[in-house]
Amino acid sequence: MLFAFIVNPAAGNGYSLEIMQKLEEILKAKDTEYRIYRTERPGHGTELAVKLAADEEVTAVVSVGGDGTAGEVAAGLTGTGKPMGIIPAGTGNDFIKSAGIPNEPDKALELLLTGIAKPTDTGTVNDRFFLNVCGTGFDVTVLDYAEDEKKKHRGLTPYFLGLIKAIFHYQSIHLKITADGKEQEGEYLICSVANGRFIGGGIPICPKADIEDGKLDLVMIRSVHRWQIPFYLPGLMLSKDLKFRITKHFRASDILIEGNSLRINVDGDISPMNSVEFRINPGSLMLIR
Repeated sequence: MLFAFIVNPAAGNGYSLEIMQKLEEILKAKDTEYRIYRTERPGHGTELAVKLAADEEVTAVVSVGGDGTAGEVAAGLTGTGKPMGIIPAGTGNDFIKSAGIPNEPDKALELLLTGIAKPTDTGTVNDRFFLNVCGTGFDVTVLDYAEDEKKKHRGLTPYFLGLIKAIFHYQSIHLKITADGKEQEGEYLICSVANGRFIGGGIPICPKADIEDGKLDLVMIRSVHRWQIPFYLPGLMLSKDLKFRITKHFRASDILIEGNSLRINVDGDISPMNSVEFRINPGSLMLIR
């Protein structure tokens, strides 16, 4: 068995490199064959994964980093049948929570060596790959403010600080949303399209999402006055947002979101778009979990 590890040196402000060194000791002790590849630029993880997927000697390709690294590696492996593993070593590590992969790197390695590769859903947004959660609204504002905090903190802290700042600066957005042919239109606080359940270091934006049900989960939270936002945050953190009177939740295979000068969060990467189409790719990734 040969495992190929794709390591993002920048993940977790260098935390990924520390983790990989510790994992090497375990791998050597277990007499397990492995190779290590370092990413050098955005998108490099996908390039490496595509090449490794075609290498018959490689048993599985493993992402070592955060959600961004996992997304890049998954993009290169989706549809190939080559198993993928994830060692969490980033800031938020949100997708692993939906996949049942331990947050502790040594335990994640044990799962990698003993687990089973299972079909896992992925998605596309305007033909661009995504693995976890996309959307627009308040969460994008939070990500904007969290970015600077990531240089100083890991885990939930950057997102919590970003959330506090976002409350004072957020503006509602007008959206037209079409889910499997059914239209909705209005002013929204949050509009998320979820494959996984968590964003922002552990915020359960869609607690009912399932990465193997063959559907995307659409969560729409109507706009409220800025002073009301803090009253909804505890419920959001406690997986109760789907019970809000201002929330609508649908499952769909095809979702279209339209608006003016939208900023879309695609697995933590924010891009400007005016029209966004999401599609589900059922069981397209073989993930060890």
